[in-house]
Amino acid sequence: MPYTKVDLHCHSNQSDGALSPDDLVSRAAEHGVELLSLTDHDTISGQQEAMVAAKKLGVHMVSGIELSCVWRNMTIHILGFNFDLANGVMAAAQEKQSKARLQRARLISDRLLKKGLPDLFESAVSLSSSGIPGRPHFAQIMLDAGIVSSHAEAFKKYLGAGKVGDVKSVWPELSEVLHWICASEGDAVIAHPRKYTMSLTKLRDMIEEFKEFGGKGIEVITSGQKQGEIGMLSDLCQRYELLGSAGSDFHTPKYPWAELGRIPSLPKSVEPIWKAWRPSLN
Repeated sequence: MPYTKVDLHCHSNQSDGALSPDDLVSRAAEHGVELLSLTDHDTISGQQEAMVAAKKLGVHMVSGIELSCVWRNMTIHILGFNFDLANGVMAAAQEKQSKARLQRARLISDRLLKKGLPDLFESAVSLSSSGIPGRPHFAQIMLDAGIVSSHAEAFKKYLGAGKVGDVKSVWPELSEVLHWICASEGDAVIAHPRKYTMSLTKLRDMIEEFKEFGGKGIEVITSGQKQGEIGMLSDLCQRYELLGSAGSDFHTPKYPWAELGRIPSLPKSVEPIWKAWRPSLN
């Protein structure tokens, strides 16, 4: 069926979002989202709660996850959709990624400590619902402690790409992450392709490898895009015969520019990744 509002990229408090899976689905329904996927970072722990809430509210939902990996020593995020939650491959992947995330959090804390900041690890852990903090949790602790004046400053000085808190070494290779998604009968999509610090030539190289390893699509629509990016990503979909996806990358109601369901529709020239899905209301 055609959908008026689709949002296939959002986060709950099971990773680095502010809302519980139940509250997130309720908010999505309030904003008119008809097809939703909860894509927490490297975990599927919120999927069942979200599915139950979606059934009650009449929201069509597919399983989702955002997996961290590396490609040519660059951190890349791959969205996995519509995979079998009962498949042991994704459960094993979650366990591996959880260990990697905890290791990464310790490395971030140690690096910040060497830069003269206080030990932030335990505070970041306590702030995370899952007990596995990400960079946004460290940013919040820095803000609370008066080390920085905003989350943006925390990333600009300490946590963003190329900064001391940008730890890549713990993540698996792109090929391994794509194997997890394909083996669990899901569809893999490159998340927010223009947010990576790479040239268009390098992006094309990555897309070619991504497709070679079984990748299915590109996130054409997301929050905060610059003028012309949607058209460029649509052209890449057509050039490489890939499907298109759309998601707000919602984390918190505090960021209205990344609100659930407030992204543009996918261009008509792009075939949607969800066209052949059978979203669950069971």
